[in-house]
Amino acid sequence: MYMDITILLQAILQLVAGIGIFLVACQMMSSNLETASSARLKSLFSRMSNSRMLGVGIGTVATAAIQSSGATTVMVIGFVNVGIMSLAQAATIIYGANIGTTITAQIVALGLSGGGGISTTVIFAAFAGLGAFIELFSKKDTWKTWGGIITGFGMLFVGLSLMSGSMKELSGLQEIKDFLASVEHPLMLVLFGAILTAIVQSSSVVTSIALTMAVTGLISLNQGIYLTMGSNIGSCVVAIIAGLTSGLNAKRTALIHLLFNCFGVFIFLIAAWIMHLVTSGALNYGVIFETMFPGAPQLQLAMFHTIFNCITVCIILPLTNALVNLVVKILPEKNRVDEALQEGQPHFHFVDEQMLRTPAIAVNQVKLEIENMAAIAIHNFNLAMDIISTVNFDKMDEFNENEKQLNYLNRNLIPYIVQLNTLPISEEDNRYLATAIRTIGDLERVGDYAVNLTEYAELLQNFKETFSKDLLFEVEQLRETMGALYQATMKTYMDHDFDALIEVNRYEDQVDEMVARIEKIHLQRLMDGVYPASVGQVYQEFASDTERIADHFLNVAKSIRQLHVGED
Repeated sequence: MYMDITILLQAILQLVAGIGIFLVACQMMSSNLETASSARLKSLFSRMSNSRMLGVGIGTVATAAIQSSGATTVMVIGFVNVGIMSLAQAATIIYGANIGTTITAQIVALGLSGGGGISTTVIFAAFAGLGAFIELFSKKDTWKTWGGIITGFGMLFVGLSLMSGSMKELSGLQEIKDFLASVEHPLMLVLFGAILTAIVQSSSVVTSIALTMAVTGLISLNQGIYLTMGSNIGSCVVAIIAGLTSGLNAKRTALIHLLFNCFGVFIFLIAAWIMHLVTSGALNYGVIFETMFPGAPQLQLAMFHTIFNCITVCIILPLTNALVNLVVKILPEKNRVDEALQEGQPHFHFVDEQMLRTPAIAVNQVKLEIENMAAIAIHNFNLAMDIISTVNFDKMDEFNENEKQLNYLNRNLIPYIVQLNTLPISEEDNRYLATAIRTIGDLERVGDYAVNLTEYAELLQNFKETFSKDLLFEVEQLRETMGALYQATMKTYMDHDFDALIEVNRYEDQVDEMVARIEKIHLQRLMDGVYPASVGQVYQEFASDTERIADHFLNVAKSIRQLHVGED
């Protein structure tokens, strides 16, 4: 009896150690794979459309690429929360994520395969050492990233080896085998799988445990199948936690994930019940998959996991609109007054806290947020030009709301970037974020100078003066040139277009020349009585601040140089 307790404790400790190493390996692989495939991930999600099959494909490939359905789902919740993706689009990507996550079970099954000679698990575990050497001695970030991927891959099998060893220890204890054999009810097994997955927050770990238990004979294949079903439900916990801290549509997305997984389990449980009734218990999923893949319990369970998710997607895909409508009814719109108040507050349009779980995508969303900030800045410049040209302040409320939004982005986007910069990202993304902070400052200054222009309009109002027709003509010339400068700036910034940067410099030079000409003839105009001194002072300050705005847009465009040559 003493020996049995010792073996039990040792097996449990070995199992906990294996789970820990497996979880760390999953995280290491996920973060490094995401860094290595960041450009491809950005390209994938930029192709998002209303095509359901495309959504499933994107979700499958993205999850297979970063080895984390939880990361993909949380990323989708972030997109829905900021309004980039519809609920129907999010649903299809979640479907695909469930298929993509089964690749981990296939990898584990491969590691548990093999007969005599050197164990496959040992061969793959050796990759941990190989990857560690690459990561330790490489100087290039790309090689370090791939070293991390290889290390994580190898550590998966180190953890798997420990878990498998603990299962072999437990399989030698008759009391444990008898207890596990007594737990046969499908609902109990599904519930246990869901709870265990919710605790460790990784369906891959629970599926891997089920695989090792089935291989060592601790449980039957049929028991492993129901544990795997439960792990699908438990995997929704990560999405639910993310949804609870986000907006209404994010909560709906998390509910879609939960209902989709529960629906699949429900359908398969009903089918299992019918099989049991019709065949008097002679036929079950274990029998079916043992027949399909004889002599390979690890492959039998891994293939069930894949086929289960594929069939569930095929059934639910045509019912996506019905699923979305059901979720909308369960979580109806908030009070309209509360929504209106919320919409009137400054907020992010593209970034979200949940996206920090997928840094490569978050970097791209920062870029979109900055593009939006630039659009607000140039819009306020144009509003200010209207106000100073007409000395009419009807648009000041809109102007002030935009200025609040610019200030909000300046205060909150920089801390977000700082936090993002501490996460595993590529060297290129790291350089971009360094420039992004300065770019935000430049755009905030554009907003400040636009405020100056409205203050000059107030001076004109106090003086009971307006610009003459000649001055208004020059104002419009400046406005048109600034518009062209802005367009070229954003083409340069968003596309890294160096030809457009040449255009930016040309337009900025034109603004400088126009302001220099204004300053040159300013005194002559005053002496000739073209305008009074009060108007002349306002006009000269107006022209000078417009030139400074052009300088800041030029800074935004020039920031792409650092991304390519490491200097301004």
